[in-house]
Amino acid sequence: METLFLIGGQKTRTLEPSIAGNKAANLSRMAAIGLPVPPAFVVPNNLCAGVNRGERDALAALDRALDDGMRFLEEQTGRRFGDRRRPLLVSVRSGAPYSMPGMLETVLDVGCTSEAVQGLVRMSGNPRFAWDCRRRFLQSYGETVLRLDPRPLEAKLAALMVEEAVASDPELDGEALERFAAECLGYATQSGADVPDDADAQLRASARAVFLSWDCDKARAYRRLTHLPEGDGTAVTVQAMVFGNRGRQSGAGVAFSRDPSTGEKTPVIDLLFEAQGEDVVSGRRTPVAGAALAARLPAVSTVLLAALATLEDIFRDVQDVEFTIEDGRLWMLQTRAAKRTPRAALRIAVDDVRTGLITPDEAVARLNGLDEDGLAVTRFGSAGAPIGNGVPAAPGVAAGRAAFDSASAQQLAAKGDAVILVRPDTAAADVAGFAAAAGILTTAGGRTAHAALVARQMGKPCVVACSALAIDEPNRHARIGTLAIAEGDWLSIDGDAGTVFSGRLPIVVTRPEDDLAEWRRWKGQTASPAPCDAAAAAH
Repeated sequence: METLFLIGGQKTRTLEPSIAGNKAANLSRMAAIGLPVPPAFVVPNNLCAGVNRGERDALAALDRALDDGMRFLEEQTGRRFGDRRRPLLVSVRSGAPYSMPGMLETVLDVGCTSEAVQGLVRMSGNPRFAWDCRRRFLQSYGETVLRLDPRPLEAKLAALMVEEAVASDPELDGEALERFAAECLGYATQSGADVPDDADAQLRASARAVFLSWDCDKARAYRRLTHLPEGDGTAVTVQAMVFGNRGRQSGAGVAFSRDPSTGEKTPVIDLLFEAQGEDVVSGRRTPVAGAALAARLPAVSTVLLAALATLEDIFRDVQDVEFTIEDGRLWMLQTRAAKRTPRAALRIAVDDVRTGLITPDEAVARLNGLDEDGLAVTRFGSAGAPIGNGVPAAPGVAAGRAAFDSASAQQLAAKGDAVILVRPDTAAADVAGFAAAAGILTTAGGRTAHAALVARQMGKPCVVACSALAIDEPNRHARIGTLAIAEGDWLSIDGDAGTVFSGRLPIVVTRPEDDLAEWRRWKGQTASPAPCDAAAAAH
């Protein structure tokens, strides 16, 4: 039984998603075609159940795989894990055989010990960058491995920004971030938890936490709601860190090779400068669009757009790509078949048949199980002036009673009422609330956050980054501009325009009859296919 696969250099081979996970399998394909992929190694999912049960043989196999894998990464990068001069930091990520966006865990900047921080300062000449990595590691490790409530630290960070008179954390200097890192460490200690100052201990604990995330509540709920099998568990991918937080020529983003909401052949790019990947996909910050990348780093934008086109051709389907830019250099961290709305799934299949990318038989297989009712295009029959504007994240319109958490959304829906789930951000932990809601509205986040992907997959209209929205969760009310909203009040949202309205607006339904006619014609020429993995990813 193999317990280690390598990605990078001459040792890369094409990996199977059923063993190494979909993420690592696609990383290996990107590396094989010459796209810039940081070196990585994979501990396959055949160890997941044994590690989670605490079996001695499985734990020993995990330790050996981590030791051998880290030697490989050190050879590939010329750096040493936890070193005080040229430190290697790694990300520890999940890897299910099928896409589960945001449901499994990740720990970033592993190996950022107190000595490694000094090494990052020496190596980069940038104390701000070094202390940003340290505080990010402490926050990530505390939330994912130690299972500490992240909200007290988020409140401390917000208070620090007020104290330092800055609008966002990239504006904090190295001294302020060093103080905040001490706050992070103190918070863990006060909570009775231990953050090891040894890189190997950090790595082992992070890998075990990622394996354990397979059995967490939100992952189980997602598999149940999307009818995915329990399977053998997740793999663990350990990858050399590249740093989107290194300076103004750095950033992290998510890109779709075409619009996953409408199916239009237009790339969709969300980016945060001076950030790491979790900032984008968590939905806690509002990113900028691809035009900002083209303006600041036009050469990188050109390379990224070419890579999106290449990946769509190779995988013969719309791709959802995570990337990092470090000092003006593009790195590809993930690609997968994009989650999309039913409406987009049909539009994309029709386009791909017409361009010859797939055959009609393949299109029918991809769309197998697609509900024609889910292809309805909704709009408001009449509407006055919106009370708020945000970013359209999933198409369609919805009207419902405001609910400020997942439990309330489920309770209101159980009474037969339509619900709009109103949240500060699109957190993946709210997946049960998504399922109960008719639509989702948030104060922050972007079109490419993990939870926005889930909203599209479930066919829920979604508006994010509504800056006029302020939520008072403890007192269970909100305000959009000057309008007060109590739990249970009616709201209407337009996920195509990104607008929010007071009250319950009438909804008009139309259908894409031309595309439907094309699909029916294919089905009339084709024997009924068996469901395939692509269909599961597409809708």
